[in-house]
Amino acid sequence: MGKLTVMLVILVLGAVILSPLVMAFEPEPLPGDFSFAWNNRNYAVPVAWSLCASGALALFYSIMKR
Repeated sequence: MGKLTVMLVILVLGAVILSPLVMAFEPEPLPGDFSFAWNNRNYAVPVAWSLCASGALALFYSIMKR
């Protein structure tokens, strides 16, 4: 697996895993975020914030890999 592939996997999986954690902080909505209703309750999924957090993880991984 190439270095770019590993970084993309960290970016995507990190965003999926960190999304509920970022949802708990209820950040301001950014473009690309979406919301859905489940059991008469609205949930806002912060896609952009989760990608930023997983991007920081990918950067941390690349720094620690050196």
